[in-house]
Amino acid sequence: MEKNINKKVDGSEYFVSLAPHIRSNDTVRKIMLDVIIALVPAAIGSVYFFGLRALILILISALTCVATEYITQKLMKKDIQIGDLSAVVTGILIAFNVPSNMPIWMVMFGDIFAILIVKECFGGIGFNFMNPALAARLVIMASWTTKMTDYVSPEMLKNGITTTVGADMITSATPLKLIGQAAYEKLPSLFDMAIGNIGGVLGETSSILLLVGFLYLVIRKVISWEIPVIYVLVTAIFLFILGIPANIVPYELLAGGLILGACFMATDYATNPITRKGRIIFAIGCGFLTALIRVKASLPEGVSYAICLMNVLTPVIDKFTRTSAYGEAKK
Repeated sequence: MEKNINKKVDGSEYFVSLAPHIRSNDTVRKIMLDVIIALVPAAIGSVYFFGLRALILILISALTCVATEYITQKLMKKDIQIGDLSAVVTGILIAFNVPSNMPIWMVMFGDIFAILIVKECFGGIGFNFMNPALAARLVIMASWTTKMTDYVSPEMLKNGITTTVGADMITSATPLKLIGQAAYEKLPSLFDMAIGNIGGVLGETSSILLLVGFLYLVIRKVISWEIPVIYVLVTAIFLFILGIPANIVPYELLAGGLILGACFMATDYATNPITRKGRIIFAIGCGFLTALIRVKASLPEGVSYAICLMNVLTPVIDKFTRTSAYGEAKK
């Protein structure tokens, strides 16, 4: 088979390869800009519900990721790629995964870990083996579990309460914790959960605003609907199979990081399979693991672990679902 050839004519570089030839006007910068735009509604919602500190965390997290990427690439004598905006997206998503009262330096630790270890040490954008923002959430959770689960609700902030320490456990408990305790009568209304008027991390509480961003990305053809929709549906099915009452399943879907993870992190180009069949398998795996962890594990949330586990399995899924090359003879 003929190899690809690079030729230079009059100083111009041409890339010659075998058919078929697929062309696209998309660039990493354009795609990441669309993702940032899609995250804006949820960011505005986080500021509305959790106050100005939410905006401060988002800005500092994004700036830390950009600075870490710049310094790392400079020291490693690589091309500076901060202009592609991927580090900004990672920073926003990390901020979306922490409570509003999270100490800033802990968030910055997660930012540095995500960019330096998960992204740059594996070759930069496109080579990371799992979603950097989720990896940061896991390492922050492992290091400072108490701080990561100190979810202050908007109602508590209105009353001047900035920590759940010493607060009433029922009023400070998140919907997933209440479901885990079978305290269904204490759950907030589905309307409050849909708009984001509940305790939780910055970017996961308002399902409606996250879905607005999801629809924008689908319309712009940045992502397809398959992974998010299949992920959520499979999660719902297995939650019911594993014993969650049918009338409580909608609360499970709106609670925690399911919508955020399904729409903005499970769809990461670098860490999900390249074939349609592979992406369907990936989404089913994410849904099953999320439901299993939520119902059977000691932690009320399972989205981060589920997506990261499936990220690790992505090369295996690609291996068994890849299609034959054009012109390849059957064995």
